[in-house]
Formats: sequence, C-alpha cells, structure tokens
Amino acid sequence: MTKPTHSRPEPVLRWWRELVLVLIFYGLYSMVRSTFGAGSESRTIAFRHARGVIRVEDTLGLWFEPSLQQWYLDLPNHGFIRGWNIFYGTAHFAVTIGILLFAFVKAPRVYQFARTALAGTTLLALVGFAAYTLMPPRLLDDASEYGACAGLEPGCHGYGIVDTLDVWGGIWKFGDGGAAIVSNQYAAMPSLHFGWSMWCAVTALLVLRALNRSTDVAKRHWWVFLYPAATLFCILVTGNHYWLDAFFGAVALGGGWLIALGIDRWILSRTGAPASQPYNSGPDLAEAART
Repeated sequence: MTKPTHSRPEPVLRWWRELVLVLIFYGLYSMVRSTFGAGSESRTIAFRHARGVIRVEDTLGLWFEPSLQQWYLDLPNHGFIRGWNIFYGTAHFAVTIGILLFAFVKAPRVYQFARTALAGTTLLALVGFAAYTLMPPRLLDDASEYGACAGLEPGCHGYGIVDTLDVWGGIWKFGDGGAAIVSNQYAAMPSLHFGWSMWCAVTALLVLRALNRSTDVAKRHWWVFLYPAATLFCILVTGNHYWLDAFFGAVALGGGWLIALGIDRWILSRTGAPASQPYNSGPDLAEAART
C-alpha cells in the first residue's frame, strides 16, 4: 500500500495585496531609517563609531578603503566613477524590484518565501541603524553639517576618502533637495545595499531551481553573484560603506533567511506537508536554502 504524501498547495497571490504590503513596509522602513541618527546632532556618536570600525579593520590588517578608492580614482577619467554613483543610486531598488517581480510571476512559492526573507533582513538592518549610528567613509573628512570636519577645514582628519557623489555627481546627492530630507546620513551599519544584492542573487537561484527542477543551478548560474560582487566594489569605491558594513549586511540576510524558514515551517505544519517532501511544483524551499 502506497503511503499518501502531503503536498502544499500553491499560494494564491494578489498583486494589489502584495503592493500594499510593500508600500506599508517601505513606509515603516523609511520612517525608522530617517528617525534614528538622522540629524546632525548624531554626528559625534556616528564619528566615534566610525573610528571604532576603523580600529577593528586596522587591527585585522584590512583597513584598505582609502587606498582602494585612491587606486581607482587614479585610473584614467577617474575610472568613470560617476557610473558607479549612478549604479549605487539605482540598482539597489531596480534590481530588487525586478527579482521580486520575476519570482512573483515565475515561482509564486519562491516569491512568498523570498519576500518574507527580504522583509526579515530589512527589519534586522533597521535595528542596526537604530542601535549603531555610523558615519560612512565619505563623511570622515567632510566639512558639511554631517561631516566629521564640520566647522573645520575639509580633510581635517586626513583619512583621504572622497565623497564621489558630491564631487562627480550621480542622479542625486545626499545633501541636496528631497534626498537631504529623506536620507539618513548615518545609516551605514549594516549595508542593505550588499544585503539586498545577495538576496537578489540567492532568490534568482531559487527561482531558476524551481523552474528547472535541478539541484546544480548554482554551478550553471554562478554569474548571478556578479551583482553582489559589483555592489560590494561600488559601496567601497564610492566611500559609502566600510567592508564591515557589507559583512554585517550578509549577517542580516542570514537572519532574515532564518526568519523566513521559521515562518515557512510553521505554514508547512498547518498544511500537514512534511518539510522533507517536495511541494506540488518547485523545490522544497527549506531544503533549497540548506543546499
């Protein structure tokens, strides 16, 4: 007698409901991100934390951000740094939204899981923004109201890191217009730019795995990780983050993934489908996340 298997039904997704959830969550994200450490009064705390990060990196022999940026800007045409500034201001949202839509259309169950993981990652990052106000490298020698040299001469601390967005421009600047109002100058730890880019790569692999029903997707589609690699280079060379920000961005992603796995297992327990069994279509996400 064949033992019956339990399978989990396909989630019923409504685009308008997902859009409402995204807008509500982004509103919460913007409110928290722009409230904690957003004002110039946080400058002293943010700079103290920045010096702490630099000490840790220096102790590890990995305080290379100034030399990396200087090497790149010494390239012909400053390495076309404005292109990286534009990448920094656009890809973070455009690629993430694109991957969300890709998963929503092609693999609803992957979308449901990945959306939860992205929300969990962002919530953990918000805790970091609120608890650890951090001055990014680009402000260490900056003399604006948010810079460590406010009221003094630019370059007063001698770190030698340039705010490339301010010097060469992009699609916006942190200190101008609407960006100055909604931006938190000290929301650097952890780096959501890197955390979200890693989420994009892993989610793309999960969708491809669901479509191809294959376990060796990562070997054949390794190129998806070029995006987080480019993002890491971008946030460092433009002076927007320390490499430790990226490290903890990956930690936040890991935490978001665990949150999604916990919720996914809870859903499985309610539907009666064991986590070790495949679903009707696509792979078991909990199993996929472990491979």
